[in-house]
Amino acid sequence: MAAYSQDLRDRVLRGLERGERPVDIARRLEVTRVWVYQVKDRYESSGERCSHRVGGYRQSRLAGKEALLRGWIQKQPDLTLAEMCERLAKHGVAIKVPALWHQLDKLNLSFKKNPARQRARTGGRTGSPSAVERKSTRA
Repeated sequence: MAAYSQDLRDRVLRGLERGERPVDIARRLEVTRVWVYQVKDRYESSGERCSHRVGGYRQSRLAGKEALLRGWIQKQPDLTLAEMCERLAKHGVAIKVPALWHQLDKLNLSFKKNPARQRARTGGRTGSPSAVERKSTRA
């Protein structure tokens, strides 16, 4: 759920400055009485008129470890994700393979370990006749 607009918060605070009761402000602006009290308490305690940031601002466990990861990959290019997780655990970072892959992808450290296993052909059709073509040759 998104935070209420700044304009609405300002109208609540102006109503309180005029001496209106929180219940009347809540009815007029169609918000809850509790929210009016929360806006009032926040303004009185810290002087802040705006809302808090809403979620999604957690820092990655691998923040600051990019140089370490790049060093491992340069020294041992065939290092698997599971081995990297074990090494990170020794450095005090508990992370699972999918989360590690996601972070490596964000850092543009995604690569193929074995060039022999990479796709040999280009994408597209393989050149074999389609099912429709095979049926038409039988008739």
